[in-house]
Amino acid sequence: MSTMKMAALTAEEEIEKQVAMFKIKKMVKVLSNAKGNGTSMISLVIPPKDQICRVSKMLSDEYGTASNIKSRVNRLSVLGAITSTQQRLKLYTKVPPNGLVLYCGMVVGDDGKERKMNIDFEPFKAINTSLYLCDNKFHVEALNELLDDDDKFGFIVMDGNGCLYGTLQGSTREVLHKFSVDLPKKHGRGGQSALR
Repeated sequence: MSTMKMAALTAEEEIEKQVAMFKIKKMVKVLSNAKGNGTSMISLVIPPKDQICRVSKMLSDEYGTASNIKSRVNRLSVLGAITSTQQRLKLYTKVPPNGLVLYCGMVVGDDGKERKMNIDFEPFKAINTSLYLCDNKFHVEALNELLDDDDKFGFIVMDGNGCLYGTLQGSTREVLHKFSVDLPKKHGRGGQSALR
C-alpha cells in the first residue's frame, strides 16, 4: 500500500511541475511581448543564497545614479520603477529557497497608454543566475533556462587529496558528499649507499 502512495505522490508532484512550467511559459510570453519607453523596465533575478539587504542596497545606489539622468521623462520613469522594485522587495524578509524573480516597469500597451507592471514570484526550481538590468524590455533568458527540461547527472571527482560526490541539473550544482584523505607521498626512502 505504501508503494502505491509513493507512486501517486510522485505523479501529483509531476503534475504540479507541469502546471508551474505552463504558468512560466505563459508569463515569459507576456513579458517578452512587453515593451517600454526608455530604460524604465527592471529585470531582477536573485539566486537562493543571496541576501535581500544586499539587493536593497544595490537598488538604493542605483536610485542615486538614476537621479543624474538628464532626460526628465526617462529619469522619472526609471526612478518610479526602482522605487516600485524596492517596495516589492520589502515584502520579503529573506530570499525564498528557489530564489526570487522580480519584473517592474511601465509597459506601453497596444493602445499606446502606459501602465505599471509588477511581477514577483519564486520559481518552481532553483535559479542560480544573478541579474539586474534596466532596459526597454524585460529580460526573460533566466526563465527560459528554467523551462529547459534537463536531466540530473551524477559526478564522482577523485584526486590524490580526496573525493567528491555531486549532482548537476541544468545550472544547479549540489555536493552530496566530500571527504579528503592524507596519503603518504611517493618519495622514495633512502638514497645512495656510502663508499666503503
